[in-house]
Amino acid sequence: MLQHVAEGVLAHESEFIQTQATVVQGRDGVLLIDPGITGSEMADLAHDLRELGRPVVAAFSTHPDWDHVLWHPSLGDAPRYGTAVGAATIHEVLASPDWQGQIAEGLPPEYADEIPMELLGLITGLPEGTTRIPWDGPAVRILQHRAHAPGHAALLVEDSGVLVAGDMLSDILMPFLDLQADDPIGDYLAALDLFESVADGVVAVVPGHGSVGGAGQARRRITQDRAYVEALRDGRAPDDPRLDPSGPLYWLVDVHEWQVQSLAERG
Repeated sequence: MLQHVAEGVLAHESEFIQTQATVVQGRDGVLLIDPGITGSEMADLAHDLRELGRPVVAAFSTHPDWDHVLWHPSLGDAPRYGTAVGAATIHEVLASPDWQGQIAEGLPPEYADEIPMELLGLITGLPEGTTRIPWDGPAVRILQHRAHAPGHAALLVEDSGVLVAGDMLSDILMPFLDLQADDPIGDYLAALDLFESVADGVVAVVPGHGSVGGAGQARRRITQDRAYVEALRDGRAPDDPRLDPSGPLYWLVDVHEWQVQSLAERG
């Protein structure tokens, strides 16, 4: 079911770690961002958009992780964009003869049979330096950075003040660093600084996973994520409620410990 986020912006939440798909309404159709997880969810989303008389006319993947480059035939054949680096990264994966097997290893087993692979990753990279989504709709600014994954970008729907954050600014997940990057800590802090620079105009934030946040949540989440990353940088134990081993996402403790170990091994 589509939920109202702000004027002209809707969101659809998946059962899998509260994955959020975002819909931005334009004149002739919608921009669909990170459309979802299972085939049935994406088909339901397509049905809801048809009921509104709003076809998908453009799409964007915030980054090249498998759960953000999915698609379903019922959504149509609109151009699907990503950053140049993000598109090149997923295209490199798809060039492997065993790409489906590689991706299958990371799929959640309870959803693996429901995740469509046929149209995964068919993303067109926008030219380097592109600052807005090329579509006939409200201005959507591309905020590209290096945190979490190569070619990651958040999107700012300028008129509505909605920040679509990709896999950042979550109320349920602490920061997941790109530990293959040259400077994962610096990259993440720089991305948070980028978000801080636009936060005054943000009235709602849509994370890749977690709850949609209202006015004031962008700054609170930036502060919380910065505290976690700075604790990793300084070798301190973070005081972060998302790392509650008794919570529903108990496995986050293991991810955190893996990040700590990986950073220590890098020296």
